[in-house]
Amino acid sequence: MTATETMLRAETFAERRRLADLLTELTPAQWETPSLCAGWQVRQVVAHITLAYRHSALRVIAGIIAAGGNFNRFSDRIAHRDTARLSDAELLTSLRTNIEHPWRPPRGGQRGALAHDVFHGLDITEPLGLTGPAPDRIALAIGDPDRRALAYFGVHLDGIALEATDTDLRIGDGTPIPLAAKDIALIVGGRRPVPAIDDGRG
Repeated sequence: MTATETMLRAETFAERRRLADLLTELTPAQWETPSLCAGWQVRQVVAHITLAYRHSALRVIAGIIAAGGNFNRFSDRIAHRDTARLSDAELLTSLRTNIEHPWRPPRGGQRGALAHDVFHGLDITEPLGLTGPAPDRIALAIGDPDRRALAYFGVHLDGIALEATDTDLRIGDGTPIPLAAKDIALIVGGRRPVPAIDDGRG
């Protein structure tokens, strides 16, 4: 089934609501848990997810310029600045009150907005051992990435295909490697290495 803009928007809002509900139940210690993003605790990931709700596009552009044009450096700086001045409760409120915010990443469109929340949500739920998004939502967020999109995260699927066992999702051509959709998301998002093909030689 082809994803429509309306479907992508509804799934984006549903994922934000799911994350807000999940974060409501976290203990202070869990907010301090290291996430899958290097150097970030759960609270910095939440600050990043909600960045666009607090800072204008001009502020973001100015911050990237100040960071020498390096978006990752800017993201790290502002995530730590925001968590230094905002409490965990305030960060949660920033998400809760912007469930239906229209933000979409440049060139990413509505699927990019969904992927942003799904991938960074996994950065939180995986280290905490909590339930991630539904497989169908993950598949919708990933879509059909091309080589350039995969290469952004250093992912190369030469000779293999990542094939979901729990939803309709297949990425790449070649020898299929069966995985849960969640695991595929972690791989294509650069959170886990690409699995090697088992050639049977041990």
